[in-house]
Amino acid sequence: MRGKTTVYNILKMKKTLKKYLDENRYEHTQGVMYTSAALAMRYGADIEKAEVAGLLHDCAKCIPDAKKVKLCLKNQILMTETEQKNPFLLHAKVGAYIARAKYGVEDEEILSAIACHTTGKPDMSLLDKIVYIADYIEPMRSKAPNLADVRKLAFEDIDVTLFKILSDTLAYLRNSPKNLDSMTMRAYEYYKQQFLE
Repeated sequence: MRGKTTVYNILKMKKTLKKYLDENRYEHTQGVMYTSAALAMRYGADIEKAEVAGLLHDCAKCIPDAKKVKLCLKNQILMTETEQKNPFLLHAKVGAYIARAKYGVEDEEILSAIACHTTGKPDMSLLDKIVYIADYIEPMRSKAPNLADVRKLAFEDIDVTLFKILSDTLAYLRNSPKNLDSMTMRAYEYYKQQFLE
């Protein structure tokens, strides 16, 4: 039996979060929470951590861009050149900060999953992968290519799914290179190397 150090009040978190997100973002967030929990069940990850990370992954999404930049400067949150030029990309890093400061999340694994859910990163933990994939496949999503196949694959092989999403994301972002964060490229190169070994 796994030991629990923290029991999160997810209901309370939902009530607070609802005040800070618009209706569509809140619905998306719930979809990511449920999808994260389902993937956690499938791959033997901590379900509660997956729910919390999924629920809070976009907690900073509706903060105005100028305020995101201010929060980063005030709290020594490093910004890449791409993020400085496109501050909407900062919501993941700022979200990890807010999850700790406002929602009392101290678990580094949860904070990491929130911080990298947009770009991915090299050598992701199981929870990182779960939230990254859940954000892409949750039920309200409809625009990504081959979504039905990716959803099916997500419950068959998490690593193949991760690499597929990174590949599809890069292909999409190459059409707008100013939005391409170097971390996405690093994550892609890292997992490409894993598959070549």
